[in-house]
Amino acid sequence: MDTITIGLLIPFMGTLLGAATVFLLRDKMGTKFQKFLLGFASGVMIAASVWSLLIPAIEVSEGQSQYAWLPPAIGFLGGMGFLLLLDTVIPHLHLGSDKPEGMKSKLGRSTMLMFAVTLHNIPEGMAVGVVLAGAISGQTAITIAGAITLSIGIAIQNFPEGAIISMPLRSEGMSRKKAFGYGALSGIVEPIAAIITIVLIDLMMPIFPYLLAFSAGAMIYVVVEELIPESQNGDHSNIGTIGVALGFVLMMVLDIM
Repeated sequence: MDTITIGLLIPFMGTLLGAATVFLLRDKMGTKFQKFLLGFASGVMIAASVWSLLIPAIEVSEGQSQYAWLPPAIGFLGGMGFLLLLDTVIPHLHLGSDKPEGMKSKLGRSTMLMFAVTLHNIPEGMAVGVVLAGAISGQTAITIAGAITLSIGIAIQNFPEGAIISMPLRSEGMSRKKAFGYGALSGIVEPIAAIITIVLIDLMMPIFPYLLAFSAGAMIYVVVEELIPESQNGDHSNIGTIGVALGFVLMMVLDIM
């Protein structure tokens, strides 16, 4: 199995392992543990957005334009806007909420919970694909090692996401196998989005810094709109904050190393 394939599969494996916790843990995930996982995922995504995406976007832009700040700024805002559009259009349900968001539909609660996590995974798949493509092209300062580091970081934060979707479904009476299937299915969009990005990279290289920043903006949108509010809702919000700190430092250390 070549390095590129490994880079594509690592994030999905994180989701699978997280979803598999439904076979190991009790039927209901503890509130404190859930908040820690949400915070941890937030910290990883913030650090990955800065070190793996925004900083490389600025470095690439410096070699292409005298206005090095412009492509990262436009790309970042574009990513935020893209996720805002998806959030408005796609019917989904956030963890701990009974009020669906997006367009009205007759979809079941389980399906809408899965769609909520799938929204997270689209920008993550794009981020992995863009960074891997940049490393393959040899036209950027991004290395294969850096791309694999991002894949590992995304996998780390996918682990709690897989658990966070499978465990609540199990607690609502769904069988362990079916809950695992929903959790796993929510992550399949990541390698698909990454592969599409890699295939189209020759067309996208002129706007490469925009794409890096776009992925960062989309990931930050998920953190600000969903993960952090869910980790801070109700009691024990400090546990979510601790999770953010640990996740951020872990991803920062991986990137620097």
